[in-house]
Amino acid sequence: MPSAYAAVRDGIDVMLRDRGLRRTSPETTAESLLRGAHASAVLEGSGSTLAEVREGRGDEVAQDAVRLSTELLSLAPLMDRSPAQALARMHALAASSLPDDLRGRPRGDESAARLRDIATLLTKPTEAPALLVAALIHAELITAAPFASHNGVVARAAERLVLVARGVDEKSLVVPEAGHLALRAAYESNLVGYGEGGAAGMHAWVLYAAEAFAAGAEASPLRRSAD
Repeated sequence: MPSAYAAVRDGIDVMLRDRGLRRTSPETTAESLLRGAHASAVLEGSGSTLAEVREGRGDEVAQDAVRLSTELLSLAPLMDRSPAQALARMHALAASSLPDDLRGRPRGDESAARLRDIATLLTKPTEAPALLVAALIHAELITAAPFASHNGVVARAAERLVLVARGVDEKSLVVPEAGHLALRAAYESNLVGYGEGGAAGMHAWVLYAAEAFAAGAEASPLRRSAD
């Protein structure tokens, strides 16, 4: 498992160094975020195409994901200092259609406790690779479902934001959401296994996530033209 994550990180580093230094621009980051928002929305049930999302004609789920993506990178410092607050803000952005008393707020005391536990994972010292931390935060948010809606959209955005905040992909050019969409059957089945608990489910998710990150690097606008 450590070797799998080391190989993925090396691949990301090589892509960003060799292809990104001369061609990286705010527009490239915006395209990566847009592709990620579309992929995340599809995983959440959206039927919109990337072209529709790019033109602003996406359905409500897609619009929610895009709204979150447009402010996501501004939350990177908060993700380091106060991750619970960052996650609450992410949900408030995505769930604009919910009543104010549900936006950015956990569903109840148990959900609030789970959210605090997840935040602790992001604040305690660790030698674990940032990619691994991002994958675990993603799975924890999905399985805990602390918010009244949009938990998947928030979880996938949080995964991306961890990579930004921890210096793996500071300009957010990898598209991990697209990696999960490309491997959708494995993504969904491994999340089920993770949610059922036990070492086997966690191990399977962690192995899967390394593959998904590699696919997300391949989906970067540095490597692929727009669909």
